[in-house]
Amino acid sequence: MGKRERQESVTGIKGIGDKTAKLFEKCGVRTIDDLLTYYPRGYDHYKTPVRACDVRPGEINAVKLTIIGRVTLRRVRNLSIIAFEAADQTGKLRMAYFNSPYLMSSLKSGTTHIFRGMVQKKGSFLEMDQPKIYKDVEYAALLGTLQPRYPLVKGLSNNTVSKAVSAAFKSAGEFEEFVPADILGRLSLVSFSQAVYNIHFPKNEKSLEDARRRLAYNEFLLFVLQLRLLKANQEDIPNAYPMIETSDTTRFLEKLPYKLTGAQERAWEDIKADITGKSVMNRLIQGDVGSGKTVLAMLALLMTASNGYQGALMAPTEVLAAQHYESFMGLIKKYNIDNLKPVLLTGSLSAKDKKEAQRQIKEGEVNCIIGTNALIQAKVEYKNLALVVTDEQHRFGVRQRESLAGKGMNTHVLAMSATPIPRTLAIILYGDLHISIVDELPMGRLPIKNCVVGTDYRPKAYKFIADQVAMGHQAYVICPMVEEGELDGVENVTDYSEKLRENLPPSVRVEMLHGKMKPDQKDRIMDAFARKDIDVLVSTTVIEVGINVPNATVMMIENSERFGLSQLHQLRGRVGRGDAQSYCIFLNTSESDEAKERLDTMNKTNDGFKIAEEDLKQRGPGDLFGVRQSGELNFRVGDIYHDSDLVKESAMDADRILNEDPELSSIQYSVLRNVLTTKSANLVDFATL
Repeated sequence: MGKRERQESVTGIKGIGDKTAKLFEKCGVRTIDDLLTYYPRGYDHYKTPVRACDVRPGEINAVKLTIIGRVTLRRVRNLSIIAFEAADQTGKLRMAYFNSPYLMSSLKSGTTHIFRGMVQKKGSFLEMDQPKIYKDVEYAALLGTLQPRYPLVKGLSNNTVSKAVSAAFKSAGEFEEFVPADILGRLSLVSFSQAVYNIHFPKNEKSLEDARRRLAYNEFLLFVLQLRLLKANQEDIPNAYPMIETSDTTRFLEKLPYKLTGAQERAWEDIKADITGKSVMNRLIQGDVGSGKTVLAMLALLMTASNGYQGALMAPTEVLAAQHYESFMGLIKKYNIDNLKPVLLTGSLSAKDKKEAQRQIKEGEVNCIIGTNALIQAKVEYKNLALVVTDEQHRFGVRQRESLAGKGMNTHVLAMSATPIPRTLAIILYGDLHISIVDELPMGRLPIKNCVVGTDYRPKAYKFIADQVAMGHQAYVICPMVEEGELDGVENVTDYSEKLRENLPPSVRVEMLHGKMKPDQKDRIMDAFARKDIDVLVSTTVIEVGINVPNATVMMIENSERFGLSQLHQLRGRVGRGDAQSYCIFLNTSESDEAKERLDTMNKTNDGFKIAEEDLKQRGPGDLFGVRQSGELNFRVGDIYHDSDLVKESAMDADRILNEDPELSSIQYSVLRNVLTTKSANLVDFATL
């Protein structure tokens, strides 16, 4: 099977019919090539069973135990619970299974099994919830192996995906190599074909890490090359919309009840210099949560409008776009800003309202267009679009920024991000943009109070949340996974929502939110939370951007040791946005000293840039199977912290390649040129998680 055959449908693989193909399609897998590059999200490492006295709380353990005493089955509301104790000569563990009454026939006192699952410490007892059960022969066949675990949809099993991938490899052929041999040798990188195979079926941890590093390098190299080529095309593009500083922005600043911080003033000077200068602006405002980036965006849009042009602000979600619009309208009314005329354009508007908004934009009746991806739809025509502002810019990717900027002629671009990334990496990863850093918080903002606690603190945390809700506030609870079984031993949104409903007073309104929901459903839930119709929102990291609720005062993060520090900081940034004191509870389910040390960083500082630098120092191979950072640039395999050395190497290699051959026109780089021009190589367009 060559490159052309890999573009054929997955139905060409034995065992995949139309029904299974539709399930694969929900995962974005349509072709055999899609399947081969549908990488696992984690692995089960089947290690030698340990003794009861050697199990480590907060980790996956396999242990051979004999059931002692009575096996009980009880019901709590709609939940059935099987409970018993199991022991060996060195100690005992408590076991619990939920909604699995069929196990009563095999779980008998005196029987011996291998139990594998997450061990948790509950008071003075060690407990396993829902461990998998193996016979000796079954476990022996798995011993020492790394079994891939794939992202799944309902109806599609892990076994089905694994078998399909295995079948595809039998006739896949070699993947074309596009990285020069001297680079592969210098960095000790395995071949592309070997990496793709071993990411699915690694022989051991070393072969897995070698595969992952190679695929991460591929992503970084292609990404940096595209940025370099893009920036080369942007350099010295004449400013088609030369502006002058107007009195509108000066009056607006004078009317504000506070002064800009020094960092805000420096960023504003950078913006003014860009849009009044000779070349097109391509600037990133990188600032911590609450540092005042929105005011800078409004100033830039006001200056654009005052010069007779249109500006657009694109947000990643409809809820955030609507909040920006309402915020702008409030400021316009409060400070009598006559020259700024906003309109909201999102996908959920009625056909009539959408058509009217499009008419106003085309005819120039409005000069500040706020919305989502709807801003770059073909039907939207601008009269004289001069400035594009993207909020949470890492959620869009370069292509979408280009699409919106392309609605005008050589449009100025101002990107904003609340993701603090160490400057050494930011210069590479935002290579097409000039960077202004806003690293000061406005005066008067109350710092968030943090605490890192163990699992025995949960009852107190639940009471604290209930007390905050009784005071009229709201809370977030973050879980790493959507539903049970995605990753052993971590909390999931689906079950945790039920757990909270049982543990909180009946008056507390609990809802859940996760990335598998349809966009309109997610928007409805976020909007309801913003309107205070929900008291506690149980969510995955999908709330990392896209919602601003000043009334939320508590953020509780389960399995916090599984997240990168920068992502924890991004999540924490959802609270502390109002006048009330806010709190963040980091629940650590690991007993390791390393996890405690990492999380202690969150206790010590609320400074996102310090945390980003610490994240860069601390993230190591042990974090590989944790929860992926999603607040940063979302590479499929690479992690900018874990792989910071590869990011830097790829940047140097990209520069060397382009210095040798700026057009990549030689035979040596023909495969690389082809990869860069294919749709699958558009690695600058990252998916929103």
